[in-house]
Amino acid sequence: MAEGTAAMQIGQLAKRAGVAIDTVRYYERNGILPLPERQASGYRAYDERDVDRLRFLRRAKALGFTLTEIRDLLELSSRRDDDMGGLKAAANEKLADVERKLAELSRVRDGLRQLVDACPGHGALQRCPILAALAQEEDAA
Repeated sequence: MAEGTAAMQIGQLAKRAGVAIDTVRYYERNGILPLPERQASGYRAYDERDVDRLRFLRRAKALGFTLTEIRDLLELSSRRDDDMGGLKAAANEKLADVERKLAELSRVRDGLRQLVDACPGHGALQRCPILAALAQEEDAA
């Protein structure tokens, strides 16, 4: 615990960081959040560094980083004197991954749009262009 920082319990930490208590425990179990010191009462004692780390985790997850990638980002961020090239490379890699996923989702959306537009929405199911296309895909696979 850093000098001059007030200890807080897990509920206070979770609330300040905007995460659930179970999330805090999950991050501790997975070594992403260091295990806290224990107070004489046995309660976990957290400080501002833990709040900052959880907020970092939350924001990184919101940007689509996996826990493994977040662990790498935290490792990079702990070396404040290093060049920022590694961090930029990690962000560029994530951006490329997101762009690949967006391209795939766009392809799926366009295919579904074509199927929906081709279907009159009434009549015998055996003449449904959506079912025909899906059956065709199965045969082609």
